[in-house]
Amino acid sequence: MKIAILSPFEEKVPPVKYGGTELVVYNLIEQLVGMGHDVTLFGTGDSKTSAKLEAVFDESIRNLPECQDAKMREIYKYIGVGRVISSLNKEKFDIVHNHIGWRVLPYRELIKIPIITTLHGPLDASYAQKTFGTYKDANYVSISYNQRKPMPELNYISNVYNGIDIKKFKYFPKAEEYFAFLGRMSPEKGPVQAIQIAKKAGVKLMMAAKVDASDREYFEKNVKPMINGEQIKFIGEIGHEEKVELLGNARALLAPIQWEEPFGLFFVEAMICGTPVITMRRGSAPEIIVDKKTGFICDNVDEAASRTKELDKINRLDCHEHVKKNFSAEKMAENYVAAYRKILKSAG
Repeated sequence: MKIAILSPFEEKVPPVKYGGTELVVYNLIEQLVGMGHDVTLFGTGDSKTSAKLEAVFDESIRNLPECQDAKMREIYKYIGVGRVISSLNKEKFDIVHNHIGWRVLPYRELIKIPIITTLHGPLDASYAQKTFGTYKDANYVSISYNQRKPMPELNYISNVYNGIDIKKFKYFPKAEEYFAFLGRMSPEKGPVQAIQIAKKAGVKLMMAAKVDASDREYFEKNVKPMINGEQIKFIGEIGHEEKVELLGNARALLAPIQWEEPFGLFFVEAMICGTPVITMRRGSAPEIIVDKKTGFICDNVDEAASRTKELDKINRLDCHEHVKKNFSAEKMAENYVAAYRKILKSAG
């Protein structure tokens, strides 16, 4: 198949540090190319890929000074969508796989190629309800079944769990005496709750996270005062190798999510290293984590703190094998190819 992959413009593919969607896009593309498909990535010019690269912008817009302004960043995104549509119509693709999201949908009739859209974000926000609801007959892929709950009426072609490149991780049979927090310093990821859990349990917490401009005030006001540099340490945003070491050596990943997490790559990245996950009963967590086998799914901070004392009940190898079986990049790519074929068959 000749496949066009549309990636967000905020980060390059693969991202240097934080960037969940862009990492999923990278893993998918590398697998599709390896399977013999003709793939073109529409992304930023600083991306590194085995596919053909169509540069929408020279570099990721997150790093552009003018894009620190939210309105200017939005303008860049629409300029990018316009460039993508113009380029798509110059070449004959079998299918377009949209990872940019709702901004592409209003112009879908201008693209004379079947389109499939992976939903990477939550569907309970008002903007999602309006945009996806307006185009509910478009072809969608969810990344967890829980993600579908706010909008069960959408035309779901498949559910495809995100996959990781297992070869880029390693298994750690033993852990050091600390817990890890990984992600964004945003309210929905639960950094305050992670610190509360660590303090209640009397354990050391290492926090590696990105602080977006939109989360800066929250971080400075709510999170930073709780970080003492001893029991609670913040090491900033980290790259892949540092992430593997941080996760693999941790007794557990503390991920007390405060929203309906659509997937959560950090869940599977921790478990592939052998590290169990302590999280909340929200979003995709019950689909990805096997309660009491690869981690603990909790209802509140107090329960999570008490579960830190029960980690000897978890076999770290079970965590590793669970991800190998269910969340590999290979399995993800195979499931997407099946979804592509389903759309092309219905399109005649």
